[in-house]
Amino acid sequence: MQSDSRPGVKAPVQIHEASKMEFVEGVSPSMRSVEAVMREVARSEVPVLLLAEPGAGKKATAQRVHDISRRAGKPFRVIACATLAAEELAGGDAPGVLHGPGTVFLEEVAELGEAGQAWLLRAVTRNGASNGQPGMARLICGSGRDLESKVQAGNFREDLYYRISGVCLRLPPLRQRREDIPGLVDHFLRKYGRDFQRPVPTLSEETQRLFQEYSWPGNVMELENAAKAIVALGDESVAMGGLRSLLSRPDLAGNGSRVSLKQASRAASREAEKEIILRVLTRTRWNRRRAAEELQISYKALLYKLKQMGCTEYGVSSAPGVQERA
Repeated sequence: MQSDSRPGVKAPVQIHEASKMEFVEGVSPSMRSVEAVMREVARSEVPVLLLAEPGAGKKATAQRVHDISRRAGKPFRVIACATLAAEELAGGDAPGVLHGPGTVFLEEVAELGEAGQAWLLRAVTRNGASNGQPGMARLICGSGRDLESKVQAGNFREDLYYRISGVCLRLPPLRQRREDIPGLVDHFLRKYGRDFQRPVPTLSEETQRLFQEYSWPGNVMELENAAKAIVALGDESVAMGGLRSLLSRPDLAGNGSRVSLKQASRAASREAEKEIILRVLTRTRWNRRRAAEELQISYKALLYKLKQMGCTEYGVSSAPGVQERA
């Protein structure tokens, strides 16, 4: 849907059809229970509220419910609630949002403020959303926060909460369903092997153990990124460096409550970068100018990174005004 830029015309709320999300069936008891409920709600038109930690697979679950429902083959549309501006909510066609034969998934509905909640309430009440009316979309909402607590605190409308939570489905975090990790890893390795046209790697026993021991604070999304890095880099030891560094820290190796996905990603990125730099320096016999060329960064940037890594004492430094030979 395109915005209307004419003067005096308010922009409609932006909706986009989501790219296909792949739902991977689990073998753990907790996911078996979740999947049984998904099959039941797919047969009905009742609105669904998905509650889960960030990265646990709310969008993929919503897509799966859509795909096994009578609306399969129709559009699966996504609205990211956190990106809705106040002017869009005031000027958007709230009832029209839920028109259509498919499914609308509202990402992080807890991010809606007062105006956004009023906007959504208009949509679900005027159109009888998710009640099977002809021409109306099925509504599924997702939240990483406990909406009941927000209702009790007066931060989320109670009438809206009951409208969107015909069935409330809680998805378990990855650390509580470790039996599913091998299947997920295999799925993501094959997926990115196809995407990158690379061979599917066979993971070492050490890496498989690390995958099982790590608490995965970023859940399935973080696991997918780790598998993607292994395929993209073509080097398991480099890709897994960040995970090893996290597991070696007792403050980050617990139940996942003390580290965010951003922290994990930054640590993994730093460790992978260090491994690559040291490998190139070893290959060039610590000729830092040649290494900088191979790494496609400036010589000054490489020296700065070595200083950050605490590696300035290694190798041979050039005297002032003297360049290292290529």
